[in-house]
Amino acid sequence: MDTFSACIAFGPLAIYLFLLGLVNLSRRPLVINGTRETLSLGLALAGLVIVGPMQLFMPQEAAVRFGQLIWLLLVGFYVLSVTLFILLSRPRLIVYNISPDELRLALDAAARRVDPDTAWTSTALSLPTSRVHLHIEPFPPLGNIALLATGDDQSIGGWRRLEYALRDTLRETTVTPGAYGLWMLLMGAMMLAGLTFWVVDDPQTIAQGLERMLSP
Repeated sequence: MDTFSACIAFGPLAIYLFLLGLVNLSRRPLVINGTRETLSLGLALAGLVIVGPMQLFMPQEAAVRFGQLIWLLLVGFYVLSVTLFILLSRPRLIVYNISPDELRLALDAAARRVDPDTAWTSTALSLPTSRVHLHIEPFPPLGNIALLATGDDQSIGGWRRLEYALRDTLRETTVTPGAYGLWMLLMGAMMLAGLTFWVVDDPQTIAQGLERMLSP
């Protein structure tokens, strides 16, 4: 893999890991919804998709006909695919930099602000009046905890109210930074440093790679 392809493939992923490491090293929890998480992950993987499947399975007849515009069509198809995935996904919330026990206490307080009839069943939470039904699922590799919808009877408005209430509940919460953030920060920094070294060492390769890419 040449320098240009490496920058395209791993540059966005390195930035994603670096920022995720900073989030996990913070002393404040961060709450995002599923749409934002999917968008950020889609951007992080976009370079790998461009260098991999897009180049490997590029339709040659369309490339000859449309020329450089073929990349606009392929990227547009990728954006539409990510958008479709978001629209078909069930609601969810992602909470970074917090332990399951701390999140359970904050989630209970936030849920009861939204719906007094809130009820727990093990790791499952139900807000019947607001039509929000979820379960807690930790994801240790990225140091986050997902609140995943269970069932199809879900209210988008109810999920939004729960998101805002949970953010308000966690606003003054301080936590001990997890070790997950350190390895992500180091990995992202090492990848960015390596890519920067390659670019400085051989800048002409970038121009040549871009010209080759735009001439499918």
